[in-house]
Amino acid sequence: MVPSRGVAALLNLGHAIDHMFLLIFATAVTTIAAEFGVQRWEDLMPYSAGAFLLFGLGSLPAGRLGDLWGRRAMMVLFFFGMGASALLVACTQGPWSMAAALTLLGAFSSIYHPVGIPMLVQGARNPGITIGFNGLVGNLGIAIAALVTGLLVKHFGWRMAFALPGLVSIAAGVAFAVVAPRETEPPARRTAKVVSLPRAVMLRIVLIMTITAITGSLLFNFTTNGNGQLLRERFAGIIEDPATLGLLLASVYAVASLAQIVVGRLIDRYPLKRIYVGVVMLQAPLLLAAATAQGWWLFILQVAIMVSIFGAIPFTDAMVVRYVDDRMRSRVSGIRIGVSFGVSSLAVWALGPIVKASGFQWLLLLMAAIAVVTLACASLLPDASQTEPRPAAPDPA
Repeated sequence: MVPSRGVAALLNLGHAIDHMFLLIFATAVTTIAAEFGVQRWEDLMPYSAGAFLLFGLGSLPAGRLGDLWGRRAMMVLFFFGMGASALLVACTQGPWSMAAALTLLGAFSSIYHPVGIPMLVQGARNPGITIGFNGLVGNLGIAIAALVTGLLVKHFGWRMAFALPGLVSIAAGVAFAVVAPRETEPPARRTAKVVSLPRAVMLRIVLIMTITAITGSLLFNFTTNGNGQLLRERFAGIIEDPATLGLLLASVYAVASLAQIVVGRLIDRYPLKRIYVGVVMLQAPLLLAAATAQGWWLFILQVAIMVSIFGAIPFTDAMVVRYVDDRMRSRVSGIRIGVSFGVSSLAVWALGPIVKASGFQWLLLLMAAIAVVTLACASLLPDASQTEPRPAAPDPA
C-alpha cells in the first residue's frame, strides 16, 4: 500500500532528522572540546565513532524487526528514541558520557534507512524520484545541522543545539503515531509479485553494491564530518564567525542535495550503470583539486564535490527497490547498510587523527583514491540487458 501524503511527509522528515542529529556534534565539536577541557577538536572526534558504528551495525536487527515485526512500530520507536537520546547528549558533562550518549543516538538512528525507505517506496510507481526526493530531504537535514547548530551554539550554547531538535523529533513521533495506520500484518507475511535475476548476475550486483556502499559511505562520513573544520581552516583570515561559516556550509549541502532529485528522475528513465558511472567519475578529480584549494575556490569545489557524493547515494537504494522483493527489503537494506556504515564508521574515528598528523591535504588525497575504487566497481556493473528482472516461480498456495 502506498503511504498517504501525511505519512510520506513524516517519513521524509525522519530522514532529515536522522542525518541532522548525527552531524550536530561534528558542527559543534570545537565549542564542546573547549568546555570539556580538550585542547584540540581532533582529539574529541573519535568519541563520536560509536554513534556511526551503531548507525551501521544497528541496521541489521532494525531491518529484521522492520520486516518481521512491522515498519510502523519501528518508525515510532525511531522518532522517540532519537529525541530522547538527543536530550541525553545535551545533559552530558565530559567526553566519555558524551560518547555513551552519542552511541545510543547512533543505535536509534540505525532504524531509519532499512525501515523508513522501504516503507516509503512500497507500491511507488516511480521509485527513483521517490528515493531522490527522500535523499534531498535527508541531505537538507545535513544543511540544517550546519546552519541551525551554528546559530544555536552562538546564541544559546551547544547543549541547546541537541535539546531543541530532540523535542522536535519527539513531536514528530507523536504525529506519526497518530497519522500512520496500523499494519494488519508485517511485511514478511504479505503476498507479493516476486521477480528474480540469474544467480550469477544477482551475486555480482550484491557484491558491487556492497563495495560501492562502503566506499561511498567512507566519502560521505569524511566529508560531512570534516567539511566544517576544513572550511574553518581554509577560510582563516577571511571569515571567522562560526554562524557565517555554518551558513556557508549549509548552502553547500542545500545546493548539493538537489542532485538527488535530478538523479532520481534519471534512474526512472535510463539504465542505472550509465548514470552511476557518470556521477562517480567526477569525484576523484574534484577531490584532487580541493587538496590545495583555499578560500572561495575551496568553497566552489566543496559544492561540486558534495554534488557528486550526494548524487551517488540513490543508486544502492534504487537497486534494492528494483531487484529485491518488498517482503525482505528491510532485511537486505539492513545487511547492506550494516556492512557499509559499520566499516565507514572508521572514517569518523580516523578523521581527527589523520588531520592532526597530516592535515586536510592528505585526507583529500586519500578520499580521491577511495573515489577511484568506487568508479572501478561501478564500471563492472552488468549492462541493462543483463539486469532485466524475470518472473520467478509463483509461491505455492
